[in-house]
Amino acid sequence: MATSSDEMTKLSWRRFEDGDNVWDNLTEQIFVQDTSHKCPTYVHKTPPCQGSCPSGEDIRGWLQIVRGLEKPPEGMTWQEYAFRRSTDANPFPSMMGRVCPAPCQDGCNRNEVEDFVGINAVEQFIGDNATAQGYRFEPAPFSTGKRIAIIGGGPAGLAAAYQLRRKGHAATVFEANSELGGMFRYGIPGYRVPRDALDAEINRILDMGDIELKMSTKVGVDVTVEQLEQDYDAILWAIGCQSGRGLPVPGWEGTPNCVSGVAFLKAFNEGRMKVTAEKVVCVGGGDTSIDVVSVARRLGHITKSGKSDLPETVIHDGYVAHDTAMTAAAEGAEVTLTSLFTREKMTAAEHEVHDALHEGVTILDGVMPTEVIKNDEGRAIGLKVADCEMKDGRPTPVEGTERVLDADLVVAAIGQGGELSGLEDLDNGRGLMNSDKFYQVPDKPGHFVAGDIIRPHLLTTAIGQAWIAVESIDEYVNKAEHKRRPKVDVHHFDLLAKLNEAKLAPETFDVNESGDLRGTSDAKYAIHNYEDRSGAEVIPHDELYLGHFPYTPRVLRKEEVPSSEEVLGHFKERVIGYSEEDAVNEAKRCMSCGMCFECDNCVIFCPQDAVFRVNKAESTTGRYVDTDYDKCIGCHICADVCPTGYIKMGLGE
Repeated sequence: MATSSDEMTKLSWRRFEDGDNVWDNLTEQIFVQDTSHKCPTYVHKTPPCQGSCPSGEDIRGWLQIVRGLEKPPEGMTWQEYAFRRSTDANPFPSMMGRVCPAPCQDGCNRNEVEDFVGINAVEQFIGDNATAQGYRFEPAPFSTGKRIAIIGGGPAGLAAAYQLRRKGHAATVFEANSELGGMFRYGIPGYRVPRDALDAEINRILDMGDIELKMSTKVGVDVTVEQLEQDYDAILWAIGCQSGRGLPVPGWEGTPNCVSGVAFLKAFNEGRMKVTAEKVVCVGGGDTSIDVVSVARRLGHITKSGKSDLPETVIHDGYVAHDTAMTAAAEGAEVTLTSLFTREKMTAAEHEVHDALHEGVTILDGVMPTEVIKNDEGRAIGLKVADCEMKDGRPTPVEGTERVLDADLVVAAIGQGGELSGLEDLDNGRGLMNSDKFYQVPDKPGHFVAGDIIRPHLLTTAIGQAWIAVESIDEYVNKAEHKRRPKVDVHHFDLLAKLNEAKLAPETFDVNESGDLRGTSDAKYAIHNYEDRSGAEVIPHDELYLGHFPYTPRVLRKEEVPSSEEVLGHFKERVIGYSEEDAVNEAKRCMSCGMCFECDNCVIFCPQDAVFRVNKAESTTGRYVDTDYDKCIGCHICADVCPTGYIKMGLGE
């Protein structure tokens, strides 16, 4: 592995460590293998990027399309093909390419060479290009006559509407707010999620048709659950978590200028809050807290204001709006973020923390709040904090380290809960809803659930849960038993589907004509020499031949991050998307873990010429090479030099 930019070519990866070899003489090893019963077989496994994607996207698949390796069907551009492969799992590539913290990149095997593949940057290109080109989703193939009630128009609810329409079911979305988008719209600032891009991806779903909207409608208040049960074939609860948790310290309860991060961001994103306080202290450490402090730095404060203009009044009352004249008079705010955990253990994305520091936010890590300090009027004027240490797994203040941080506004971004008024029967006692592995509500036939209301997590998690919930809803309305979910429950590459798409489908099997039920390598009615383990196994880096890959620096996506002097009033989008050339070059860094990427190593290094390229007219993704078992002696060289780990020595065992 390269250790610095000055040693880019000094890779030290080795296939075998000292002492791992059995034979001193490689020639001797090869020529005794003619007695081996093992021959190469092609084993498809799931790459770790895909295995760690909560949406379950076929990441390797659409990267292969972008790089030009997997060819689109006739009459379709690679750009559209990549879009359709990507959105099989997630209808929001433009959004998720911007805001997803990308657990896929943490698991990327390319980290063992030099650096991960910029997966979310390529995904953003796919999404932005789709909007620019006006790509639409395919209309529903048929109508089942079933209509599903979706409670919540956020990422989970909209993803569910999309997946339901693909199965022919109609949907009615009940949304408590006046606009769709949920956390996309109300929880993330517009400079991270441009509203025109968000609206384009939402409208693409609605354009599929037969998705009815009931806006500003709160189920449990405006509509009863019993009415939904009568009117719809199933109900999906995707209401998210709209209430923020307060700080569990003395002085928090009832203090007007102590607010939750959820309420703070909603007031900003609705356009009601134009300025904030002079001294803002936010307690958190996750992505929500980073958004809070970044927004506070951009808004600034005004020196003179009436009581009705105070930020907490705007946040709590929900209708008071700051005017533009007030915004023009804004000055920079002093903003501090405190985190229970040290910086390296904060859950916020590392680059988001870096950007916040660059924008002038002060970050105090490893500290915990102990008390809200109030004045005689009952308003917070400071937050007492202390250094934190863990005792028996619980955060404990260190004696003698207490100090007070001056504050005009204290924001708690330490978690969220559901708003279940009118839905008390569904409350599991923690302000959330219970779910089984099929995303059904236990003991509530016809009720399903997805997203943060199960457990607050990532947007990509909500989208992935919606997909599985829709699979379960489809089985429920069709009175079918739930299929067993695979161990690696994601969208997998399907070789048979690819062969059909490429017009290379196997011939129909006829036992009378074929005779031998065991099959042979020449039989055209079966795909021989191939095993699909993708539903059960994720391929680790130690099954790859990493020595094949040269040091190739990541194509960094450009960002426009304002300095502390420039941040006031800076609401332009920070992320600058890839050009097409950048997207293709970055996709080429993908190592295609668990799938052949046509490097020819096995063909070149086979001493018996047993491995050969499949005829071009019969070649497609996953079927680029084949083996002549009359020539193969089981020497295993092809498996050793396969960069992607696609070849295993196991045939015959």
